[in-house]
Amino acid sequence: MSDARWMRLALSLGKRGMGRTGPNPAVGCVLVREGRVVGRGRTADGGRPHAEIGALTQAGDAARGSTAYVTLEPCNHHGKTGPCAEALIAAGVARVVIAARDPNPVAAGGVERLRAAGVVVETGLMEDEARRDLAGFLSRLERGRPFVTLKLATSFDGRIATASGESQWITGPAARRYVHGMRMRSDAVMVGGGTARDDDPSLTVRGMGPVPQPARVVLSRGGDIPLESALVRNAREVPVLVFYGDDIAEERRVWLEEAGVGLLDCKLDGRYLDLGDVLEGLGDSGFNRVFCEGGSAVAASLLAGDFVDELVTMAAGLALGAEGTPALGALGIGALAEAPRFALEKVSEIGGDVVAHWVPQDAGAK
Repeated sequence: MSDARWMRLALSLGKRGMGRTGPNPAVGCVLVREGRVVGRGRTADGGRPHAEIGALTQAGDAARGSTAYVTLEPCNHHGKTGPCAEALIAAGVARVVIAARDPNPVAAGGVERLRAAGVVVETGLMEDEARRDLAGFLSRLERGRPFVTLKLATSFDGRIATASGESQWITGPAARRYVHGMRMRSDAVMVGGGTARDDDPSLTVRGMGPVPQPARVVLSRGGDIPLESALVRNAREVPVLVFYGDDIAEERRVWLEEAGVGLLDCKLDGRYLDLGDVLEGLGDSGFNRVFCEGGSAVAASLLAGDFVDELVTMAAGLALGAEGTPALGALGIGALAEAPRFALEKVSEIGGDVVAHWVPQDAGAK
């Protein structure tokens, strides 16, 4: 069978770990001997063991003489476990096919170590696909911040709520289930303080079985999320992080910390939190992928700051009119040339709603 077939299988395994492995990358590995899969693995939830170790454990003695297909260069450093490159050598793997090289200077060097031991190594197979799947980890390593997906669920005239603030539900149940799938593939779900106060969201993954939950991130200059909110009530079971400015009340700080909420102070950009500082803080905390669900001011700030790596728009078949709440706050655009532009990647109909995935037109330059 072709190498591409087995690498596609490795990529599919890696995807299953998205949102579960941070700060480590979600890697897939397949061991093939004489045209038959003898071992497969993905980076385990929490980041350990690595994909290669899972595949080698499953293969046992059958790993000797096999070819390993790995979506990211096997690590070459001693962390909580030994180097995966060393484990592949010790198991007698004869050939290793790698999709993408590891940009982490601490972990890199697996290719050289394998070759020095006489293992045949080939790199670059389906690299673009692998880099897309590993975009969160690569963004954190190369840009110091997570990969950011912004989701906007609107009426077809671009409104997210009625004039009275009613917003549940604009899109249908199938589209909302799709959103839970996107949450599940993210390390954190992020909203603004207004959304946390007005909608009282739980921001958890539901209807997907027993899965690890993403952290919940709230951006609120004053840290003023209700103490009786769904987010605070279960903050000890599912992590909640609140980024605040310099004016949080000491009494509120104590209440939130006693409830298990993590508080992180943040620089200000005028009247608002500095989103660059927020994202840098999330990157430092090991978050690879962040899924932003609102509100309009946060969405506009992300776009204005060129922080959106993927835009997902969900348009429902209803109109709310000019008096409704717009999906985006002010962007300060005076000319079309100043507007952020996105290229359409794919579009589909889900339960009567139109879901489109967009990427920045200059994504290749990021």
